[in-house]
Amino acid sequence: MSTVLTVFDRWKEFLAERVDQAERVGLNDEKISNLAFQIGEFLSDKVDPENREERLLKELWDAGDENERKVMARLMVKLVNKE
Repeated sequence: MSTVLTVFDRWKEFLAERVDQAERVGLNDEKISNLAFQIGEFLSDKVDPENREERLLKELWDAGDENERKVMARLMVKLVNKE
């Protein structure tokens, strides 16, 4: 497996662990999605993408309006929950 995919897989694992922690402390899906949105905003503004997948996510994030970004955040949470 390429390094890029390994790094992206590690990022998804990290996100999945954080979502699991949030669920264990009693946060509902809406609150988790709101946190994912806030994290996405921070990452988009402050962190330079390190690989193609992160660059794609940033470009999609930047192209969307607030509602589309919230949908994207919910989709990322769903992505890691299904794995």
